[in-house]
Amino acid sequence: MPLGPWKKKNKSTKEHLVENEVVSGGHTGAGSLSKSAVNGAGLPAPPANLRPKLVFHTQLAHGSPTGRIEGFGNVKELYAKIAEVFNITPPEILFCTLNTHKIDMDKLLGGQIGLEDFIFAHVRGLKKEVEVYKSEDALGLTITDNGAGYAFIKRIKDGSVADNVKVICVGDHIECINGQNIVGTRHYEVARMLKDLPKDKPFTLKLVEPMKAFDMLEPRSKGPKPAGENKIGTGRGTLRLRSKGPATVEDEPTEFEEKAVKKVDDLLESYMGIRDTELAATMVEVGRDKKNPDEFAMALDETLGDFAFPDEFVFDVWGAIGDARDGRL
Repeated sequence: MPLGPWKKKNKSTKEHLVENEVVSGGHTGAGSLSKSAVNGAGLPAPPANLRPKLVFHTQLAHGSPTGRIEGFGNVKELYAKIAEVFNITPPEILFCTLNTHKIDMDKLLGGQIGLEDFIFAHVRGLKKEVEVYKSEDALGLTITDNGAGYAFIKRIKDGSVADNVKVICVGDHIECINGQNIVGTRHYEVARMLKDLPKDKPFTLKLVEPMKAFDMLEPRSKGPKPAGENKIGTGRGTLRLRSKGPATVEDEPTEFEEKAVKKVDDLLESYMGIRDTELAATMVEVGRDKKNPDEFAMALDETLGDFAFPDEFVFDVWGAIGDARDGRL
């Protein structure tokens, strides 16, 4: 479903901004989240008094004062908090990166954020329309989404059809395909739409690129840490944002989890043309104690009813989880 209209707030938000928190290059940095929600609906957010009492620092990636945000339980609520601080509307935010203002797809905010991470919000910039001739079956695009209705380009394969169209860039939000607005469409559906486009025919993309700062800005170092009273334990934990159920504070991923999630995410790209570390993490959770592929497939259907995975993919994912568990990855 397309995102509904958002109303820009007129009230002052200066109490959320910290004008003097700036590091080298004129900006602050520090952060770390996983990937997008699995099902946009999910359960109602928990009451504010039951949510983790954590404060995170944020900036607009193209430059802004530093803001403080707290009290969010999922990605959509996070975007709403950021928008309130900077007096913009949530749909203006394309995606967020952690610890860097750059369009770095390895630093995307997804479903997990380190307790001391710093969030950079990338907002809508230049609109562009491009006609592409599909000379090959595969375009060479990997699609992801921001967990709030926007699909965008995470990777472009060297030498591919998309790579030869220089106006198409990593980080571009795909707004329309052949005139069809796809805002609110999940990334795996967008990937399927692109794959199903007929070969040897042209098609049109409407894209929105993130607003960019001057490229000569120096890389930004880690910014200030949240105040001491907001730390939990050693500060090595993460806040996990879930599409179903409340946000939870968890320990850092184990070596098994990191290896398994990376492998499953690679398989998602190979089979479906998407990358989604939150989806991969959910699949690892589901499969870690399953004894055979059939049991794993049934559990996936119960947990991820809106996905249709090929049998070979399910078998390979179950094998990858087993290899990681047994130390073979």
